Amino acid sequence: MDPNREPRPESVAGGLREDRRRRPMHIVIAFALLMPFWLLLSGHYDTFHISLGVFCCLLVSRGSADLLFGHIGLENKHVVAGRYLTYIPWHFWQIVLSNIHVAKLVLSPRPPINPRIISFPTKLTNDLALVTFANSITLTPGTITLDLINGIFHVHAIDDAVADDLLGGEMENRIDRIFLRREHREE
Repeated sequence: MDPNREPRPESVAGGLREDRRRRPMHIVIAFALLMPFWLLLSGHYDTFHISLGVFCCLLVSRGSADLLFGHIGLENKHVVAGRYLTYIPWHFWQIVLSNIHVAKLVLSPRPPINPRIISFPTKLTNDLALVTFANSITLTPGTITLDLINGIFHVHAIDDAVADDLLGGEMENRIDRIFLRREHREE
């Protein structure tokens, strides 16, 4: 060992070893998040399609496990996965409600459409939380995420009701809670 070289702090080296040991668990959690979603979207429940889904979800889980869990303290990963699983049904319900709202707008003889671009700052700082928020906005009918510049989201909204719902902050707060901002870690 080189006497001039500083020893590596044990906490850093231990953390790296710990991450490698937990990687299989990250893959399992990512798979547990993806497979039900794949089954829901697929609608095919025969052996071939389920086998294909298992293969694809394992492949994506292996490639994305570090993206999903790399930013979270080791003790909090199960909490994030659980919170994310509760977010999915809530967001699915928001998609249903937004579909109904947009259908009413389209079928109305005089649609009260007031398309506009809204800009608002976000309190989210984690990259995965920002991507989740941007994708959640775009998946919800009536809104499209256009850009995120310096912590400011730019979103196209089809009418005032949709814009007001988004500016209300419920979706952002739920995503913030998933990714364990400092204020929520004490819970």
